[in-house]
Amino acid sequence: MHLKNTRTIALDSGDPEQKRQEILDYFHASFTIDEKLYETLRFDETFYLRPDRLRHPLIFYYGHAATFFINKLIIAKVIEQRINPAFESMFAVGVDEMSWDDLNQAHYDWPKVAAVKAYRYQVRAVLDRLIRTLPLTLPITWESPWWGIMMGIEHERIHLETSSVLIRQLPLDQVQQLAFWDICPEAGEPPQNQLLPVIGGTVQLGRPKDHPLYGWDNEYGSHDADVAGFKAAQYLVSNREFLAFVEAGCYGDCQWWTEEGWSWRQFKQAEYPLFWIKSEAGWKLRTMASKIPMPWNWPVEVNCLEAKAFCNWKAAQTGKQIRLPTEDEWHRLHDLCGVPDQQDWDQVPGNINLACWASSCPVDRFKQGDFFDLIGNVWQWTETPIYPFHGFAVHPWYDDFSTPTFDTRHNLIKGGSWISTGNEATRHARYAFRRHFFQHAGFRYVESSAPVVVYDNQYERDSLAAQYCHAHYGAEQFGVPNFQKSCAEICLGLMQGRRMGHALDLGCAVGRTSFELASGGFQQVTGLDFSTRFFRLAARMQEDGQLRYALPEEGEIVSFHEVTLAEFGLEQARQRVQFYQADACNLPEKFRGYDLVLAANLIDRLYSPRRFLSTIHQRMNQGGLLVITSPYSWSEEFAKQEEWLGGYREAGEPVWGLDGLKAVLAPRFRLLGKPQDLPFVIRETRRKFQHSIAELTIWELL
Repeated sequence: MHLKNTRTIALDSGDPEQKRQEILDYFHASFTIDEKLYETLRFDETFYLRPDRLRHPLIFYYGHAATFFINKLIIAKVIEQRINPAFESMFAVGVDEMSWDDLNQAHYDWPKVAAVKAYRYQVRAVLDRLIRTLPLTLPITWESPWWGIMMGIEHERIHLETSSVLIRQLPLDQVQQLAFWDICPEAGEPPQNQLLPVIGGTVQLGRPKDHPLYGWDNEYGSHDADVAGFKAAQYLVSNREFLAFVEAGCYGDCQWWTEEGWSWRQFKQAEYPLFWIKSEAGWKLRTMASKIPMPWNWPVEVNCLEAKAFCNWKAAQTGKQIRLPTEDEWHRLHDLCGVPDQQDWDQVPGNINLACWASSCPVDRFKQGDFFDLIGNVWQWTETPIYPFHGFAVHPWYDDFSTPTFDTRHNLIKGGSWISTGNEATRHARYAFRRHFFQHAGFRYVESSAPVVVYDNQYERDSLAAQYCHAHYGAEQFGVPNFQKSCAEICLGLMQGRRMGHALDLGCAVGRTSFELASGGFQQVTGLDFSTRFFRLAARMQEDGQLRYALPEEGEIVSFHEVTLAEFGLEQARQRVQFYQADACNLPEKFRGYDLVLAANLIDRLYSPRRFLSTIHQRMNQGGLLVITSPYSWSEEFAKQEEWLGGYREAGEPVWGLDGLKAVLAPRFRLLGKPQDLPFVIRETRRKFQHSIAELTIWELL
């Protein structure tokens, strides 16, 4: 397998042993090329620099891709043993500018580069053995353990690209140009751009479930649309074409910018594109690891806000309705020009998949139909904020790949860049970034009078997440008091006369208990949940003070609900609550010093409840309280039977959940009082409810 120009693997057919070798080769190629990317960093100290203050230093991303394999394969129950629990929590979360990302560098004691490199090779050895020995049957589907392996490989290829963007933002004296990452030698003046007609028609989006290639969750489902005819620029906007916008003083003129765009421009004090370098000798361009004379016929690389400002200016200059294309329009153009998908390539049809150079190239270098660079060279910004297709489903092993971006703040980029490989270089790929983020991304403009449809997903439509929203913030059912509020009231009563500094709400779901604890007197409350589909809503409630969700009623019928913290008297609690994603069985080091830990209906959903209970004392202050509620609904869906605390027989006698709690906690905790029953109700539909009774126990750290 050629190291650079690799293709993602067809998962539906072939000889299983041959397929095993293909995946093994693909895995090692992905790992090796990732190593080669980091070889461009000149010093070990370079790994600890932050090229972008909204992102971690590169040491995080160096470790992240490897820990992802271990974390996801443990969730998928493909492997059982961790390699380095500390690394697998430190490098787990924090790669996009989300409200729950912790970018406070004081919370991190980054390890040495050599230690992370050694860890990476441990992971590589584990995966090598796994791929060589794991039973393999075809086709490989969502449920297959091999899907988890492919997930890790394709995830690493995403970070190959995003890390290259961060490297491109490092000081030049911190990087080195290597032959492996060769720059396109072709440069000159671009041809005159022109608008060409595109016939309207129907587009059908969505990767079918039986598609032979790996796909991320947002690619599945269906979306059909009738696209009105429009005109599209024959070429991507070149550096030369964009220079007119710069020289017209448009970076200093707010009339061309959206409100969001002007705020960004004022904050950054930007005067020209990020990768342009202004000097007395003329304009230069920063590539990944070099500075070169400006290639005016290469595509300009800007964020979405800059691209939209250019389109607004261009519209005024030409008197035409100029804007970015929508996702549907990009697909219409792609389909009309007959661009083959990756599995059908005879040869690479553009500057993509690392098959050509480690940089952009002239905008008139690769022709597809009457247009150029429909795929490759640089990603292309669209007008469309990413949204879920009809039938969208979250993959249970990676529930935070897409759902955090369904907020209308992340616009889709299409087509791939020179370093887009694997899944990124397929027709169905749907990647989205905040509009102020930088990738290897530029744009093509269109002329169209058709309105831009924004699919606003602010009403949470994930049925399980909506159920939890209603359980936390909805009306009482059958006279059963709100469980989350009851938990908080019991905890607050227990804390009377005790220090109420910092509380930890483990398994916080959508956050009601955390807010109640803060409102009741805790100086600070941290809510943690492993599932992004839940805690992203808690974070939204903390940010906005409100949530909207679509509650299933019957079949496809839903009812729409809006709840606010103010209506529960919790508005003032927002400032004392923080939410993060974390694994309760492998908590990052920074989570410690708690006077109260609440684990509400959590332990029977953990993959290792014994590990959690045997280590939680390390996170608590002396005399602190651990409050546990559980219906003890043990299931091998969540943990192997040997991890269960109860629900089995030993020497012929039943072992109950409370027995298991006592056995594990007794060495370090004292049980206070008697267990008490605490009922709760989950509404599934208007006629179907789950009515359960949790047992609440209180434990004091000795």
